[in-house]
This record gives sequence, C-alpha cells and structure tokens, in this order.
Amino acid sequence: VQLQASGGGSVQSGGSLRLSCAAFGILFSVTDMAWYRQTPGKQRELVASITRSSITNYAESVKGRVTISRDNANNTMYLQMNSLKPLDTAVYYCNAGPTCFSDYFCDHSTYWGLGTLVTVSS
Repeated sequence: VQLQASGGGSVQSGGSLRLSCAAFGILFSVTDMAWYRQTPGKQRELVASITRSSITNYAESVKGRVTISRDNANNTMYLQMNSLKPLDTAVYYCNAGPTCFSDYFCDHSTYWGLGTLVTVSS
C-alpha cells in the first residue's frame, strides 16, 4: 500500500492550498480515509476524515475553512484548505483504513503516507 500526499507549500495567511493523496494497493472505494497533521513536539491530530460512504468529519479548529473529498474513480482524496492561518502550519499526512468489504467484514489495517509540509506565514 502506498499513499502519496502532495500539494503542500508556503502561503501567506488567508491563502489557500489543495492537498491530494493518491492511494495505491488498496480497495479505495471501500476504505475510510483521513488527513492528519503534526507539528514538532506535538501529537499527530486529526484534521478531517471521510468514510467510504462519504460521510465527513472535521476538527473544530478547521471547520468552515477546510473541505475533504474523495474521487473513487481516481483513487484520490483531497483536502481543500482556505483562509489558512499560521497555526495551520504542519506536516499533513494522509491515512487509509479500515477497508470494509461488506457490512460484516472489515480489514482494520491502517496506512500512512509520508506527509506534505504546509507553511503559513503571517
């Protein structure tokens, strides 16, 4: 399984970025996906998640500014981030799992990508 995150970069406060996560080696359409972020010295935190049924969930700190989406035809997840703040500066990681093949059978393995750096300057 490979998760390739891209789209990070440096922007000024108030700017926008769109992160992408291309997934390989998993049955993407039935896999729950998520974005996490981490800054030095802090624990990795959930930013947003999207289930295989496209039910979304957002951290309070990003609600209203961030939209998570998925394109099952291209095995790709996205994170559109608007009104970025310096506090959003972090390495953003995509996460995959679990994968549910039916209502009764799930593979609970989870996978991480290498991350993409987002830097927001004031």
